[in-house]
Amino acid sequence: MTTTKQDPIIYRNLIGGEWVEGEELLPVYHKYTGEVIGYVTKASKQVVHDAVSNAYETFKTKKLTTQQRYEILMRAAEIFKERKEELALTIVHEAGKVLKDARAEIDRGIQTFVASAEEAKRICGKGVPIQGQPGEDNKMAFTIRVPVGVVGAITPFNFPFNLTAHKIAPAIAAGNTVVLKPAEVTPIIHMKLVEILMEAGLPGGFVNVVNGLGKETGQYLLEEELVAMYSFTGSAPVGRHIKSTTGIRRVVLELGNNSPNIVHHDVKDLKRAAKLCVTKGYGNSGQACISVQRIYVHEDIYDEFVKEAIEITKTIKVGNPELPDTDVGPMISEQAAIRAENWIKEAKEAGAKVVYGGTREGAILHPTVLTDVTPNMKVVCEEIFAPVISIIKYSDIEDAFKQANHSNLGLQAGIFTSDLNLAMRAAQELEFGGVIINNVSTYRADIMPYGGVKDSGLGKEGPKYAIEDMTEEKIVVIDLEQ
Repeated sequence: MTTTKQDPIIYRNLIGGEWVEGEELLPVYHKYTGEVIGYVTKASKQVVHDAVSNAYETFKTKKLTTQQRYEILMRAAEIFKERKEELALTIVHEAGKVLKDARAEIDRGIQTFVASAEEAKRICGKGVPIQGQPGEDNKMAFTIRVPVGVVGAITPFNFPFNLTAHKIAPAIAAGNTVVLKPAEVTPIIHMKLVEILMEAGLPGGFVNVVNGLGKETGQYLLEEELVAMYSFTGSAPVGRHIKSTTGIRRVVLELGNNSPNIVHHDVKDLKRAAKLCVTKGYGNSGQACISVQRIYVHEDIYDEFVKEAIEITKTIKVGNPELPDTDVGPMISEQAAIRAENWIKEAKEAGAKVVYGGTREGAILHPTVLTDVTPNMKVVCEEIFAPVISIIKYSDIEDAFKQANHSNLGLQAGIFTSDLNLAMRAAQELEFGGVIINNVSTYRADIMPYGGVKDSGLGKEGPKYAIEDMTEEKIVVIDLEQ
């Protein structure tokens, strides 16, 4: 690790605990000021190959006991706590996330490490009652869980600390090694996370890091046959490419959503529902896979809900993400903000109403409330990934369910109702990996199983569930000689 005279840090690739050169320097920008705050070296195909080979050799020749894995992960969590403010500011600078949300992300990541450490002690198989089969009285069978090997982790920009924790910590807890390919626009927080893991006692080779562009470095990683499993968070098109490239190897894909939330006429607290729907649509500038996007509101309370949504949006403070009271900062790039702004314009031209917001300043898109949208508008049928919510009136709950399900995406959905029967129907009939009752689609506790259906992905995150995907269940049969 070296610094230039101008003092932006150059982060190199990591193989076997040693920092190695790459092909060229890639700048990392402060998302609010636009200044260069660091560099990473782009990994060549050979560097990626060397990283995977080293991870494979480490997996084959070095083992950490369960207790060692637990202690390393717990020690890392303690160091994260000590360096929380530094880590949070790193996220603010390179991701544009507002300070209070960045601090919350570090807190969540710490708990992800703690949960993974605890799960390391709970990995076990189960007994198999084969004696119940004819002629098998003299046999005993049980399963054990063994690590898969090298895990290729490809991480996103929107929650660069916690979502990296969700890949690396369970992989280590399960006894695997990892080759990490960070998001190219937010690599610094990834590198600090890995540095802290090494400080916590993780030996070289258990986590190797290759930086670069997804279409280059990421592709090199996909072509490495020694990788046993891939864990990816990102877009559905890239997820499809990963699935088609990796053959019969396992993949866990978390690919996004255009989250529907239903507010029925019997909602117990309309103001609470409105506040949750609005604020969770704008959090992280709307750049979360489960951000509130589509809000279906019963006609009896529709006007009141829209009025409440506008009033809440007016209170949202937009601007410098380093200020502690800022609610919404810049998006990840000006190009991303322009794309969302164009979707708003297209919707408006097709008859939608912008009842609040809709303006842009550079990479900042001001929180926006839309009404009179139709199902074929991009702001409704695609994932906008921006601080934009669309409020849609319905009269019949069957229609609300139908509209919510009318999507090729299915990560999480929310519904507000006082009717237990309706809530249970929603749990059964909404075609999503998670249904959140009396809260919004954005809700996530980091220990719960998290993953989608349809084009929202395959497999589950959450330490316990990730470890199941990162281990093989092996059957053991003992023939008891008579």
